[in-house]
Amino acid sequence: MKKDTHPDYHMIKVQMTDGTVFETRSTWGKEGDTMQLDIDPLAHPAWTGGRGTMLDAGGQVARFNKRFGGGLTLRKS
Repeated sequence: MKKDTHPDYHMIKVQMTDGTVFETRSTWGKEGDTMQLDIDPLAHPAWTGGRGTMLDAGGQVARFNKRFGGGLTLRKS
């Protein structure tokens, strides 16, 4: 096995936007560094299960409807 192929895995601190801090292991930074989060895990939809909405501003859906008439019907087999 080759030596020095794996990154250094060490303890760091993660500081959330509300000021809370926890320790975890990471390859980011150096031992004892503090990672400051720019997004709030207590309010961000990725962590809270919020619903994102997909807006189509004349993109894929509009092109599909123009090409195929937007009148597709599904039949049961």
